[in-house]
Formats: sequence, C-alpha cells, structure tokens
Amino acid sequence: MPGNDLQALYLEHGPEIRRYLARRISCADTAQELVHEIFLRLLRMRQVEPIDDPRAYLYRIAANLVADHFRRENGQRRADGADLLDGIADTAPGQERTVLARDEVRRLERAIDEMPPRRREIFLLHKFEGLSYGEIAERLGIAKNTVMVQMMRALAHCRDRLAEDD
Repeated sequence: MPGNDLQALYLEHGPEIRRYLARRISCADTAQELVHEIFLRLLRMRQVEPIDDPRAYLYRIAANLVADHFRRENGQRRADGADLLDGIADTAPGQERTVLARDEVRRLERAIDEMPPRRREIFLLHKFEGLSYGEIAERLGIAKNTVMVQMMRALAHCRDRLAEDD
C-alpha cells in the first residue's frame, strides 16, 4: 500500500478506530498503541489487490487485535494466579460451540457486507461505534428517521440472512 494512501487512511479513520479500541479495552494508551500496530501491519503488507472497503478492513484488524489483547491479558492472569484458579470450574464454551459461534460470526459478516454502503455504515456506527441515532444523523447529515429506518432494515436483513443459513 503506497505511503500517501496509508497516510490518508490514517488521517481519515485513525481517530475513529482509536475510539473503537478505547471503548473495547478501556485504556486510551493501549488503544493508541493498537492503532499504530494496525497501520504498521498495513505498511508491512505486500498487497497486490486493492482493498474494497478499507474502513471495514481496518475494523477487522482492530477486532482481531482486541481479541489478541484479551487473550494475552487472560494468559498473563493465569500465569500469575494459576493456583487461585485451580478450584474454579471451567465455564468456557466447548470446542463445538466455539466452531458454531465462529461460523455464525462469518455469516453475520457476510450479511453486513451484502448491505448497501450507507445502510452498512449506519449499522456499523451504531453497533460497533456505539453512536446514537441522533449522533449518526448528525455525522452523516441525514434525518434521524432515515437512520432509524436504515437500522430497522439492517437488523431485518441480518435476521433474515442468519435464519436462511440455519
């Protein structure tokens, strides 16, 4: 990915991704480090094909880094207090449930990808950024009712697509 494109991507989406990460991990400093990690990964990529939806791609990397962060943090806690955890029953889902959950996430991602761009943007801003309908309307310069209608359609689409696959 050329440097100018990467810089433009950072300027356009970096602050938004940082806020997303800060909400997920509750630490602004770690969120900023993870934003830098995202863009370092992009810089190291030898991407031949252009990325269709750079914003969605950045969120995917961010979500993966959040999962990695919690895995590392959880592993560190186990190493530090293993004796305390010995008497506690394992409540983690079994392997089958984990596979089913991953499949459901992939199906949901496909359903989101199928949405028209504006509807997908509204859905992501509300569900993943945590913005209210009013905040989304203001950010996108559209009526709050439009946001509500698009969210209802997005949720119905996701519900229908997940039901079809079952």
